[in-house]
Amino acid sequence: MRNALCLVAATLLLVTGCSAGSQQAPQQRTVTESKGPAGPVPAGLGAYYGQSLRWGACAPYASSPTASQAFAASELQCARLQVPLDYAKPDGKKISLGLLRRPATGQRIGSLLTNPGGPGVSGMEAAASLAKQVAGNDLGKRFDLVGFDPRGIGASEPRIRCLTGKERDRQRAEDADLDTSPAGIARNEAQQRDYANKCAERTTDGADMLAHMGTRDVVKDMDVLRSALGDKQLTYAGFSYGTRIGSAYAEQFPKNVRAMVLDGAVDPDQEQLTSVIAQRKGFQDAFNGFSDWCAQQQQCAVGKDPGGATKQFQDLTRGLIGNPIRLADGRELTYDDATTGVTQALYSKQFWQPLNMGLGQLREGNGRVLMALADMYEERYPSGQYSTTQDANMAVHCLDDPRETDRNKLKTAEEQADKVAPFLDDGKPATGELDACAFWKVKPNPLPATPKVAGVAPTLTISTTNDPATPYQAGVNLAKALGGGLLTNEGTQHTAFLQGDKCIDKAAGEYLVTKKLPPEGTRCPG
Repeated sequence: MRNALCLVAATLLLVTGCSAGSQQAPQQRTVTESKGPAGPVPAGLGAYYGQSLRWGACAPYASSPTASQAFAASELQCARLQVPLDYAKPDGKKISLGLLRRPATGQRIGSLLTNPGGPGVSGMEAAASLAKQVAGNDLGKRFDLVGFDPRGIGASEPRIRCLTGKERDRQRAEDADLDTSPAGIARNEAQQRDYANKCAERTTDGADMLAHMGTRDVVKDMDVLRSALGDKQLTYAGFSYGTRIGSAYAEQFPKNVRAMVLDGAVDPDQEQLTSVIAQRKGFQDAFNGFSDWCAQQQQCAVGKDPGGATKQFQDLTRGLIGNPIRLADGRELTYDDATTGVTQALYSKQFWQPLNMGLGQLREGNGRVLMALADMYEERYPSGQYSTTQDANMAVHCLDDPRETDRNKLKTAEEQADKVAPFLDDGKPATGELDACAFWKVKPNPLPATPKVAGVAPTLTISTTNDPATPYQAGVNLAKALGGGLLTNEGTQHTAFLQGDKCIDKAAGEYLVTKKLPPEGTRCPG
């Protein structure tokens, strides 16, 4: 489940052929802060909870071209937080997390910690983008806005490493999963096994690191960070998968929660395959919304009849199976890349215009815009290198979710997914293939389905009526599980807070400052 924060502008840059240059942030005076442990400290972790943070220039922390650009603002400061690799062995191996903050400009309440989801998305880059949204409002005045790259991700060390850029390009170019013959299935699963092996072989500390990249360890890191920042309680805004981090933190440290906004909720009551099917239906609903909008445009790549749009789309994209389109850079747009690009565009209505453009190009044998959208989803840079997001996403899911190896169950889930989202049905029979988690080098440690959060302060869940990635009911269920408030956003997008909606920003922002929930039943028109 990906988060739409920070992606719209970057995607439009790619679509229009622009490139973001690397900018160096001005050098800042290093500030060392030692506030001592704040709030409760678990036994044996006093040195971590009481550590000093050395804040300075962010340029050295940039791990990608997009990070270089995002970190250029002079008001941003960065630091590193030390945490144990294994909390059961606090005197053992240490790892570090990258941190970024925009200091409060007024009467400070404390820190507002954020996570943009993924799992695997850089929290530092997201916070750098959100810093522009909070500048001048109460959140920017009252809170230090803080983002962190979770363990194994972005500027954190060590980073997960699985495939090189060239290896991932080759993997994307193969469309191998469309070969449903016995030989094709065996080849695809061999590729998944090879991927799992490379993740263990190429990541520093190998299996030990992979065994401690899950949400259970991330929330422990967050509590260390809370204390090192000098906050007795946590104020938090989590988006998409970041809501799962937030609910897990509330369960593990209920007394340490001050206020918590959870936007684009992962349903706590659904098992993994059911969640995937619900998500696929959400994307079909978003595609239907796009089709209705498209039919009103002067030119619509999927036709003027919304009822026939799914068939038009199938005919258009299935033609890529076995017949990819060669691009100017020598790569080829495959069926998988085309549908990945479309999925990326369905995260927000702001993507619908470039989506229509890309599908129109596809009719003419041009795959540039759809490949740009797919590259944005995959986080591929113009250099040909990739971010750590996809690898971290796999690593976290392989730990957090039960391992599913029942081929019949997988096959049934595939069939159900195609039924609820026919626009993504490739026309091939379901196979029940195993994914990389079936071959992962460490055992899963699944999170409990419904968090038990007795004693936690009131939380606020934001849910959007036509969210394609995390359906509305998931937010309703999470709010109920946490015993907190629900704020409804009427719209078609994935997440809404701090994205320019005055109604959402006012209600959630006032809650974070005052800890008072908006009135029950509050809805924003979107």
